[in-house]
Amino acid sequence: MERLDPSPPVSDEVKCTTCYMCACRCGIRVHLKNGQVRYIEGNRDHPVNKGVLCAKGSAGIMNHYSPARLRKPLKRVGERGSGEFAEIAWDEALAIAESWLREAREKDPRKLAFYTGRDQSQGLTGWWAQMYGTPNYAAHGGFCSVNMAAAGLYTLGGSFWEFGEPDFERAKLFLMFGVAEDHDSNPIKMGLAELKKRGATFISVNPVRTGYSAIADRWVPIRPGTDGALVLALVHELLKARRVDLDFLADYTNAGWLVIDDPRAADDGLFARDDSGTPLVLDRGGTVRPWNAEGVRPSLAQAATLADGRRAKPVFALMAERYLDERYAADAAAPITGLPADEIRGLAAELARVAFDERIEIKQAWTDWRGVTHDRFIGRPVSLHAMRGISAHANGFQTCRALHLLQLLLGAIDTPGSWRYKSPYPSPTPPPIRPGGKPGELAPGKPMPRPPLGFPMGPEDLLVESDGRPVRLDQGYSWEAPIAAHGLMHLVIRNAWAGEPYPIDVLFMYMANMAWNSAMNAAGTVAMLTDKHADGTYKIPRIIYSDAFFSETVPYADLILPDTTYLERYDCISLLDRPIGKPEGPGDAIRHPVVAPDRDVRPFQDVLLELGARLGLPGMVTEDGAPKFPGGYADYIVNHERAPGIGPLAGWRGADGTSHGKGAPNPKQLERYIANGGFWHYELPHEALFFKFANKAYLDHAVAFGLIGKPEPIVLQLYVEPLQRFRLAARGHGPIQPPEHVRERVATQCDPLPEWHPPFEGQMVSDAAFPLHAVTQRPAAMYHSWGSQNAWLRQIHGENRLYMNRGTAEALGIADDDWVHVTSHHGKITVRVRLMEGVEPHTVWTWNAIGKRAGAWNLHTSAREATHGFLLNHLISEMLPDGKLPNADPITGQAAWYDLRVRVEKAAAAPSATEPGLPALAKLPGLGHAPGILRYGAQFGRSPERRKVAAE
Repeated sequence: MERLDPSPPVSDEVKCTTCYMCACRCGIRVHLKNGQVRYIEGNRDHPVNKGVLCAKGSAGIMNHYSPARLRKPLKRVGERGSGEFAEIAWDEALAIAESWLREAREKDPRKLAFYTGRDQSQGLTGWWAQMYGTPNYAAHGGFCSVNMAAAGLYTLGGSFWEFGEPDFERAKLFLMFGVAEDHDSNPIKMGLAELKKRGATFISVNPVRTGYSAIADRWVPIRPGTDGALVLALVHELLKARRVDLDFLADYTNAGWLVIDDPRAADDGLFARDDSGTPLVLDRGGTVRPWNAEGVRPSLAQAATLADGRRAKPVFALMAERYLDERYAADAAAPITGLPADEIRGLAAELARVAFDERIEIKQAWTDWRGVTHDRFIGRPVSLHAMRGISAHANGFQTCRALHLLQLLLGAIDTPGSWRYKSPYPSPTPPPIRPGGKPGELAPGKPMPRPPLGFPMGPEDLLVESDGRPVRLDQGYSWEAPIAAHGLMHLVIRNAWAGEPYPIDVLFMYMANMAWNSAMNAAGTVAMLTDKHADGTYKIPRIIYSDAFFSETVPYADLILPDTTYLERYDCISLLDRPIGKPEGPGDAIRHPVVAPDRDVRPFQDVLLELGARLGLPGMVTEDGAPKFPGGYADYIVNHERAPGIGPLAGWRGADGTSHGKGAPNPKQLERYIANGGFWHYELPHEALFFKFANKAYLDHAVAFGLIGKPEPIVLQLYVEPLQRFRLAARGHGPIQPPEHVRERVATQCDPLPEWHPPFEGQMVSDAAFPLHAVTQRPAAMYHSWGSQNAWLRQIHGENRLYMNRGTAEALGIADDDWVHVTSHHGKITVRVRLMEGVEPHTVWTWNAIGKRAGAWNLHTSAREATHGFLLNHLISEMLPDGKLPNADPITGQAAWYDLRVRVEKAAAAPSATEPGLPALAKLPGLGHAPGILRYGAQFGRSPERRKVAAE
């Protein structure tokens, strides 16, 4: 009789690193046997996930062994899109890339457009672009979350998700807006479990009831793009009921700062300041004084007369005048949002009750920035969280600002039970970095003096020519998108193709699947990549692309630089970029090679540094011209310093590894991280845990760690003055003014107080012709393009449907599983439907990231992802229906994915596959057989039959 061991050894070695199956950056333990990855589990010691791991993370083994992995550098030898490539050696590939990049830099650095997708090395890539000298750099955030990041950084010095998190341990009411289950999934799942265990209330505001919303105590089915109207109605009700935290507003925000009231003046709407530039307040004693003067207590309601005789009003008074108007009342918001007015009023009352009647206290002495000692932390246990569902709209910036205004009125920022900053935040509001790339700063062969991404304070910081034309290819930091803190990736290919505002020579992209999953107008983008001039040359002359996998974009490149998987390279999750800090203290992490590549591939970061050295870019070569980081990215992580003592990693610095935050490079730093499980985490003292924006212990810590320059308070901004500076320019003031075609838009949209306006696409199309909103979200088991090539995850989601409200569908004569035509102003698709109750009646939706183009990812051409999967991207345009302006937020330029309006009609006949169906992509050289069935792991089985099948 055969004896079976019920617990056979899984591995002979375990290595700890950081997951990369989404952006959550969880700690993982990778089990190896005979040098092969056998099993991935969560790292229980890791501060992010504490051992919890989702389906994506567990399935990382399937991405690592994917049949879609690129195997060798490739040079195009046929037409773009034909799949005709020749395998070449790395020396030749790097020589080609170097020659193209050198030629562009010596002519005009702007001739290079360098854009990266969902990577996590923007600290390196942004610095590389700066040293190269091109302002044409950005990353994925312009698609996903720049509205949230910019709104938060200009308001709070932090933002939802990566820069802060709910206090799940203490919150009594958790209010979530527009979050799908793919973002920050493990921490949120753990947090929701904690909420449920304690009996706290969870309310989800979302058009769709899936994922997190499915377990909410209350689901608020709002219409897409109307969240701002709801939030400002809540603000109205709170002000009307006088249920706001006036002490918090007076002590920690600019609610008392005086705003000049002189409508015709060039400084109307700006803060009144003294001769040193310090904002003024009206002290409760009746004297106009600097806001930070000793003993000052600002009046929040009383107007003041300034020294020059003009009038000024406190910010709070301006807010009250605006938001107490009945146009913000619940009755006005109800027809906009689709929510009953009584429900809106009830939600406002519940927020106030929990915040003020159920406040919590932690007895812990702490000292504020003025030197006043408090004996306790007082908390408002209302915690908010939001993500792409509110961000990816043309009104997303102001909607995010409105959410922060709501938090501030409740006093629910970085207090016990509320939303809390993740270290290294808060930063100054906004961070003191201005975007580089003004016309006078650009020169052949020269770096830029500042990074390409930053935070403008007014028109003087925009990147525009003297005639108002954008300096950047993507129109970032122009009058079309003045606060484009992450750039506008969705316009890059379109503008490069059109030669607007100028033609480029080289488009260099990393991990940006711009020909499919990350494109507004996917089929149109493919046409642009292959379009030619009359003389037969491509309109986008040269395309370099780096990816680890055969994505839909790879066939349209001229040169392919194959990347590794995340288990084969070093990565740095850095305080300079996207760290893993927690409210309890800063943290960062690394990835390191747990297995060696079995293909002729190289980490993109290594390749980028080598190209930088070949080009002689500053900081990447020594004085004698030799590579400064001959050990590649690992060398850079340890030895690069952005400022004296400040490098990519904050842990174990100093020659002996005993310093944290700041210190000289430590040659053994990576070894210390690996020995500690791949991460570093620093615990703040108890007195520094809350009120970080005004807490002396925290501010002193932040200076010592190099997080901020001075231990000064970070004043929370109810009123964002930089927006008023843009508005004044639009009114005709100052030497830098917007072009006429956007003047009115700037004057209207750049409101320093949060405002709501209907999405642009909805205003430009007929409600009768396009009555439904259409949105996408990613499921928990998928992330961008990566997931749906994964053998395990494909078994969970192998195709997607268009989900419709059952009542809406039946009124249109549509039944479950019917095929329907979905039409927008831009395009048409034919797909199958699935009916459900848990979706707002005026909304249809689908899972993103599942639909694939036939032949891509080395999947079989008949894979369900290609025949029964689809994208809404085919219906979305980069431009608004009038063709004049981008389909984007007018302040940040974030892509307005979720403003799509459609009509749905039952198809007369069922097609054999979803439409449109682009021709199947040809297989690339070097890729193996596209298997119909993947059998990874069978070789590890105990059964001889299974091992035989695996071998076959």
